[in-house]
Amino acid sequence: EVQLVESGGGLVQPGGSLRLSCAASGFTFDNYAMGWIRQVPGKEREGVSCIRWSGVRTLYADSVKGRFTISRDNAKKTLYLHMNNLNPEDTAMYYCAAALSGYCDGVGASQYNYWGQGTQVTVSS
Repeated sequence: EVQLVESGGGLVQPGGSLRLSCAASGFTFDNYAMGWIRQVPGKEREGVSCIRWSGVRTLYADSVKGRFTISRDNAKKTLYLHMNNLNPEDTAMYYCAAALSGYCDGVGASQYNYWGQGTQVTVSS
């Protein structure tokens, strides 16, 4: 059974930092591209970042470029998102997802085959 379990979300003040983690199981993690997608209630999902199966190539949405860093540890089957200089516009449910292709087709949400349940990030003073 494929499982993607996110953790690390929470409440943080503007300008603060968080690190999200996504533990994967039930599939060959290092064959898949992995990504982070976020969604605010009533709005469409927004692709945040994607990382190739090897970790060599990463992509970011313009809204997070320079503030967020995606990484992966294939030995631990874990995906990470380091988020710095957070602002209220970053408030959303954050989902990790896996793409069978192994390569990132931009950061869009439609490329992914498996999804986690999400972790809430709230940026507020």
